[in-house]
Amino acid sequence: MEIISSDIQSSRGRFIAFEGIDGSGKSTQIQLFADKLRQKGILCETTMEPTEGPVGTMIRQVLTGKMQMDGKVIAALFAADRLDHLLNASNGIVAKVEKGITVLTDRYYFSSYAYHSVDMPMDWVIRANELSSNTLRPTVTLFIDVDPDIAMERITRNRTHLELFEERSRLVKVREKYLEAFEKLKSVENVLIIDGNRPLDVVAKDIWERIGG
Repeated sequence: MEIISSDIQSSRGRFIAFEGIDGSGKSTQIQLFADKLRQKGILCETTMEPTEGPVGTMIRQVLTGKMQMDGKVIAALFAADRLDHLLNASNGIVAKVEKGITVLTDRYYFSSYAYHSVDMPMDWVIRANELSSNTLRPTVTLFIDVDPDIAMERITRNRTHLELFEERSRLVKVREKYLEAFEKLKSVENVLIIDGNRPLDVVAKDIWERIGG
């Protein structure tokens, strides 16, 4: 599945979403993949959710415990932030992809499907994000699958403060919800599952060989 090479002559950029539970290593892998693309002369940009925009900033306040909100409100804020991420007039993803830029995002709507459906019906979360999914589906969604025990070990080693969803029991449920969402939407989404329990460089090589080289 050579996503990049097969479409390198296209005037439209690729849109690749990196997904995984907290501690999966996706943030590191997205940067490594971006570096490889740039070495090949492919114009690319990285981004993340929640964004640094006004809605995303509010979400970060919630995640760090500085604000308290009902779970449905949090899910709705993520959906709003995501739509602005796509359509923002100054730096929206859709405009970048249409200009030929390959955009790599650290989280997209599958994160909402997985994290929020632990507490509410997944179908509700999917419907709440339909404007985004109908606007732009990823060329491919890469799910870096990591054992929750390994993820928690990484989180506690690298953080001094845990965020809202960063506890083992929650991550176990979130991983299950990711897999449930992939199965539910397999007819319309292109998902590639990567074994993230391996060393960082092995994971990076696997990702590149499967979609980049």
